Amino acid sequence: MAPTRSTFTIDRSLADRARRLKINVSAAAREGVEVAVRAAMAQADREAYLRHPERPDEFWVEAEAWTEQ
Repeated sequence: MAPTRSTFTIDRSLADRARRLKINVSAAAREGVEVAVRAAMAQADREAYLRHPERPDEFWVEAEAWTEQ
């Protein structure tokens, strides 16, 4: 994955606290963005399912559950 540079603003007092606590702000931001993206993708997936829920397909009578058994 190729990295890209991004700029954001943060409250000065929060930045000072992070510095005092030796928090890697860049790493924390990357983690936060990753969490936000995963949450947004899950929400979008759920909304798509609610718009078009799966229904039994009478045409496909040979459908199987793919399990280890």
